[in-house]
Amino acid sequence: QVQLVESGGGLGQAGGSLRLSCAASGRTFTRSIMGWFRQAPGKEREFVAAISWRGSTYYADSVKGRFTISRDNAKNTVYLQMNSLKPEDTAVYYCAVDTVSYRMIATSGDEYNYWGQGTQVTVSS
Repeated sequence: QVQLVESGGGLGQAGGSLRLSCAASGRTFTRSIMGWFRQAPGKEREFVAAISWRGSTYYADSVKGRFTISRDNAKNTVYLQMNSLKPEDTAVYYCAVDTVSYRMIATSGDEYNYWGQGTQVTVSS
């Protein structure tokens, strides 16, 4: 069965950095869109970043210039490098996969059919 396991979350300092990883197992996602979403307490899930199988990237305006998404297909893993952290980045971060290879990068979670369990990121001020 397919599993997506996030890691790298924890406590970060404002202005500091964290690197999240999401390792997939059960199948390969070479020709899939891989993305990151986050959800803060009392708020709806929001799109953070995504990367296509060809390497095209898209970022939410709130993280553009600070976060970088990348993937290592040999490891079946997607990463989120988070720099210049802000307290408002505090949330549970989820990785997700959209297996429709021909689709443009989607910012709606409805388009993603596999999800990780989430990892907590807390940024102190």
